[in-house]
Amino acid sequence: MKKEAEAPYKFESLSDFHRVLGLPKPLHPLISLVYNTDGKVRVPDIACKQFMMSFYKISYKPNLKGKFKYGQYYYDFDEGGLFFLAPNQLTGTSEQNLDFSGFTLFVHPDLLLNYPLAKKIRQYNFFSYAATEVLHLSDQEKETVLAIAKLINTELNSRIDALSQDVIISQIELLLTYADRFYKRQFITRKAVNHDLMQKLEEILDEYFSNIAALNKGIPTVQYLSDQLHLSPHYLSDMLRSLTGLNAQQHIHLKLIDKAKEKLSITNLSISEVAYQLGFKHPQSFSTLFKAKTNLSPLEFRKSFN
Repeated sequence: MKKEAEAPYKFESLSDFHRVLGLPKPLHPLISLVYNTDGKVRVPDIACKQFMMSFYKISYKPNLKGKFKYGQYYYDFDEGGLFFLAPNQLTGTSEQNLDFSGFTLFVHPDLLLNYPLAKKIRQYNFFSYAATEVLHLSDQEKETVLAIAKLINTELNSRIDALSQDVIISQIELLLTYADRFYKRQFITRKAVNHDLMQKLEEILDEYFSNIAALNKGIPTVQYLSDQLHLSPHYLSDMLRSLTGLNAQQHIHLKLIDKAKEKLSITNLSISEVAYQLGFKHPQSFSTLFKAKTNLSPLEFRKSFN
């Protein structure tokens, strides 16, 4: 009989998280900045080694050794970097002997209520990147990140006044803005790798649209492409947008329209047959998309081509 998987432990509060890890009580109930001064990762003392947190997590790990569980994957942090975790994402450690120095910032969503950042933070796709898509920092970028963390730490340890929360929120937003800038830099500096991924993407789409059995499953999805390329969907879209200005869904549509034009111009297939061969369940959906992308209906395109 197959053993049922253990349900992940969920930390609802920062106080609970600090208590389980044997850390001092957080200075603020909704935000905590933890420095690993002793270089050792504290593994939560819970029966289940996979867990979820109800808060955002931003970690800077310059010298982490060992493997860390992130979602369904393990990531070797030999290079270190900056990575992000959104609330309620599955995480956990794979072994006891992790070793790193750096800091981790925990931010409960309630801290951001009534601030524009509450909505804006959900627009940062890097909170849903895979751990293998960690942000690698230059020496200058590391100094910037550490300087902002120091500002946050100073504010948390200062006397609370009417502007304390405003200052802390602005510092968190500054850190996220720099992270966004650094990720865009990373897409540029890794263009050679990204162009290889682009070529592989084209090959996957060509193969998919040439395979009738595959098309019986429907139009390829962004999730399908990201799985084939071993990337997270958001990272794939952001990478493509940095190279071409189009996200992953738009690339699928572009390839689909190219294949449709080919079939409409060199075959006698009916519009419905073309739609079914491209993975559409309903010909009308195909016609709607084709006209939206070309300003012509499939039939008008065929007539204009001939």
